[in-house]
Amino acid sequence: MLGFVGQFQHSLDAKGRLILPAKFRGEFERGGHLSPNTEGCVALWTPGEFSRQMDERLQQARLGGGRERQQVRYWSANSSDVEFDRQGRFALPSAIRDYGRLQGEVLIVGAIDHVELWDPAIYDQQVNAAEEIFRRGEFE
Repeated sequence: MLGFVGQFQHSLDAKGRLILPAKFRGEFERGGHLSPNTEGCVALWTPGEFSRQMDERLQQARLGGGRERQQVRYWSANSSDVEFDRQGRFALPSAIRDYGRLQGEVLIVGAIDHVELWDPAIYDQQVNAAEEIFRRGEFE
């Protein structure tokens, strides 16, 4: 059962690798998949959740028009497989680092069914800005 929650901060090493927090590693024993995600972050999916995402996006492309097909093409072309070493490190391809503006410090955030990788400044703008809305209970 998935349930990624919490946040951690780690640094990319000189080879563009990141350490996955030990709390999350059990779900990624068979590897994982990186993909561009909304709001400018990068998603790290378990194999099962990535398969589900591919099915949803394929359906989106089949039912949609040209715009939907282009979004699916972009997503699939920029997704990649991930393998973890014994220390829980994994390499982020340069295209995915560029998309997420990931350099130096990276915020690793549990997002229930996947893990998100954020530039801390972008996270602060995109997510922490919603704190007041959350406090007031203004959900859509």
